[in-house]
Amino acid sequence: MLLKLIGCNVFLREACLAIAHSPHTIDPEFLELGEHARPDRLRTALQERIDQADGSAKQYDAILLAYGLCGNATVGLEARKTRLIVPRAHDCCTILLGSRQRFREHFEHQLSTPFSSLGYLERGDYFLRTDLGDQQIHFGDQYAALVQQYGEDNAKYIWESMHPEPLASEDQQAVFIDVPETTDLGGKEAFRDKVEAQGKQVRFLQGDMRLLRQLIDGNWNPDEFLIVEPGQKTVGLYDWDQVLEAR
Repeated sequence: MLLKLIGCNVFLREACLAIAHSPHTIDPEFLELGEHARPDRLRTALQERIDQADGSAKQYDAILLAYGLCGNATVGLEARKTRLIVPRAHDCCTILLGSRQRFREHFEHQLSTPFSSLGYLERGDYFLRTDLGDQQIHFGDQYAALVQQYGEDNAKYIWESMHPEPLASEDQQAVFIDVPETTDLGGKEAFRDKVEAQGKQVRFLQGDMRLLRQLIDGNWNPDEFLIVEPGQKTVGLYDWDQVLEAR
């Protein structure tokens, strides 16, 4: 297959490694890390690149997005001529861990815990991924969608359930997702030095390229990937099961 990959450059090393071993021909394009903080702008940028791929002389079999919900940035994207393939993931943390089950296992009750990876150390102006600093943007975008779907009172209950006040232990922790294929590049050591300088505790989780490999290899199990057919749009479900659907 001939595939177009549009991804965040937080995955640049991992995605390029997966591309090198993929049986398919992949045309990759990476957007700058940090655009999740401006989800409307990121959504516009993603749609523009989807449309450019559709308008090119190449006939892609699918357009792959290496993104999760990312502050609602992937909600409302439309497949024009070519189907879109989107991981059923809440954000890059899910993709770096290899499954939403592992994301839930480690973060369901600690959603405020900041995390990082080699990509954040190399590509970002900051080394920790956290909602602090862009919380108002996330709140306005996602909360409005919940109000529209469930009404004001129910939306408030759902939002508070999904975003509990951080525990004291969360404030003192920072997580590094260490992907085995890049573990020898010094990311863990650099992260430990930065976090301990802030007086926080370091926790390491082993990453897994499984989802990225499946995305790039064309193994699109519908339980883990949303397939958006031409004429359909992505819709956010904001749950632990499907995350997104196509209508």
